[in-house]
Amino acid sequence: MTDVKTGPNPLFLRDEELVQGIELLFYAYRDFTEDPDAVLEEYGFGRAHHRVVHFVARNPGMSVAELLEILRITKQSLSRVLGQLVERGFVVQRKGTRDRRQRLLYLTETGRDLAERLTEPQKRRVARAYRGAGADAVEGYRKVLTGLIDDGRHETASGPVRRR
Repeated sequence: MTDVKTGPNPLFLRDEELVQGIELLFYAYRDFTEDPDAVLEEYGFGRAHHRVVHFVARNPGMSVAELLEILRITKQSLSRVLGQLVERGFVVQRKGTRDRRQRLLYLTETGRDLAERLTEPQKRRVARAYRGAGADAVEGYRKVLTGLIDDGRHETASGPVRRR
């Protein structure tokens, strides 16, 4: 694994520092997804199912169109995953009140239980890392991750997060 240096490096934009950051993202993602992957395997689900469950849990009543925009996947890909989640009783679709063509997504109780099982180990991992890093580092981490998002913003249940 990459040697993790301590203390700020004034040469953080050097090629080696950038490559190390990329490598750390790979390792972090591998470990961050390990526990949820084991849970998903119990159901025969994959990471696409996890993403759908996560965003529907965070945004109950979101439309299929909004979910497509967040996930940036094809309707065909979402249809397959969403169909499985609906068929197995994790997600329900309701018609919109203003636009009956709109399909609004909600987790069932079973879906909420699955979301909790997937999220809990990740929350513990993030909390441990946050405690070890401290508040200033957490703010820096958020700035870095937000900076990696193509349009510089994303929506959360509490509203938009934008680059500062």
